[in-house]
Amino acid sequence: MADQIKSVKVKKNIKEASAMSKGVLIAPTKLNLILAKIRGKSYTKALGTFKDLPQKAGSAIWLTLHSAIANAINNYGFSKNELIISKAFANQGSMLKRVQPRAKGRAYEIQKKMSHITIYVSKIIV
Repeated sequence: MADQIKSVKVKKNIKEASAMSKGVLIAPTKLNLILAKIRGKSYTKALGTFKDLPQKAGSAIWLTLHSAIANAINNYGFSKNELIISKAFANQGSMLKRVQPRAKGRAYEIQKKMSHITIYVSKIIV
């Protein structure tokens, strides 16, 4: 019986809260440029970067970040000062296809790209 001891994997108890915004009418490449600036920063430093951004993508990311912070506070009881943005990325969503008339009766297809924004926040481990 002693030779049937099972090995137990120890998992770190790191809690992460997340928020996702779907169907944002901005291309994911434009969103990922801004998400790269806030990835790995604390919550207060990330909010400071949004003050100087002129892009439209900043407001969509700002809403998703506030939702992730609210989820962390309500679900896990964290405080705002101990949160860090662990993961932040944008994936391609569905595409709106429109038609623009061209010369000689032809049609040109315009693709308006939508994206899904995902932000994970976790507690700072000291």
